[in-house]
Amino acid sequence: MDWNHYRFRSRWRLPAPPAAVYAALARPEDYPRWWPQVRSVTRLDDSTGIFTIRSALPYAMTFTAHERRRDPAAGILEITMSGDIEGWARWTVTAAGTGTLAVYDQEVDVRKPLLRRLAVPGRAVLRANHRLMMRAGRRGLLRRLRAV
Repeated sequence: MDWNHYRFRSRWRLPAPPAAVYAALARPEDYPRWWPQVRSVTRLDDSTGIFTIRSALPYAMTFTAHERRRDPAAGILEITMSGDIEGWARWTVTAAGTGTLAVYDQEVDVRKPLLRRLAVPGRAVLRANHRLMMRAGRRGLLRRLRAV
């Protein structure tokens, strides 16, 4: 087992139309306004940006995200990542009843040296930290969608 390899899946049920959810998720430069753990997003061009994230643990992770797929008709936003974490992430946004289901899938390898050294004892903590970050993101997006 590679202790530095992670797969995550989060499912967000949101009481908003899929188009509104997709539009919010398609603007990563706005994430720091509604997602507390996304500390900064700096656009380099139309399809690339640098993200800095930090959750409950006292460390920040920085990575470059490059858009791999943007398909509003299919409700898909997908990026590749390089830096402190390397891999890919994808949002899939679909109608669910009167609202939306936004599914976040991510598969990454941790590259940050300190986190690699702490891989075995820290694995459960990193997974819990990710869950906390995703919960806060959902709450922030709900607030954002209600304000629009």
